[in-house]
Amino acid sequence: MPYFVYMLLSKYKGKFISYVGYTNNLKDRLTLHNSSRGAKFTRGKKWEIIYHKKYLNKSKAMKDEYKLKKDYKLRNKIKSKFI
Repeated sequence: MPYFVYMLLSKYKGKFISYVGYTNNLKDRLTLHNSSRGAKFTRGKKWEIIYHKKYLNKSKAMKDEYKLKKDYKLRNKIKSKFI
């Protein structure tokens, strides 16, 4: 089963914010985030997927998700393409 690492973008109080996560179903996960049933941080905001990468196993996806969450330079580089 494939897994995905994804990055979401939303505008909140005049600023662009991002969220990074992993899932095995991108469409359903985005629906959960936008219906306020996803991660607590994402509730009440409208999100769009600006980045995703496919992995063949969950372990590798989780490792790369963690790296992307901590690498603010890379996150800002990705965000800047959409702002």
